[in-house]
Amino acid sequence: MTDLLIREAEIKDVDAMAELDKLCFAVPWSRQSFYSEITQNPRAIYIVCENGETGEIAGYAGLWVILDEGHITNVAVRPTYRRHHIASRMLEMLLSCAESCGVTAETLEVRRSNNAAISLYTGFDFHKEGVRNGYYEDNNEDALIMWRRKSGDRA
Repeated sequence: MTDLLIREAEIKDVDAMAELDKLCFAVPWSRQSFYSEITQNPRAIYIVCENGETGEIAGYAGLWVILDEGHITNVAVRPTYRRHHIASRMLEMLLSCAESCGVTAETLEVRRSNNAAISLYTGFDFHKEGVRNGYYEDNNEDALIMWRRKSGDRA
């Protein structure tokens, strides 16, 4: 794989992040949502994975810091860059950033059918702790609620 750089997301990345969201998710966020997250949400941490040769955004990931908890909003990788451990690298950096902000536990929702994402999160010690029935509005699919706690204790 070409030279990839994982860095903090900037305003210049908003259009690429919104376009990537359309490729990756059935209900994508709007450009305005990404713009607001990066420019106006002091609790948000967003990173991107950039192709060092072309400048193309290969992926992005985001997290909200709420007191000592982190809520992972999205992890997205452009289809042509999948299977190169980009999601793992971004998630590792995102969790490290969260820890430096005092976060001791992280949570997320993931589609029940998204086995690749569930496997990724399980590899980072996330555990299923609940279900949000009918969470996804496009098809009413359930979301698994997963948590990762610094202590390793489950709720």
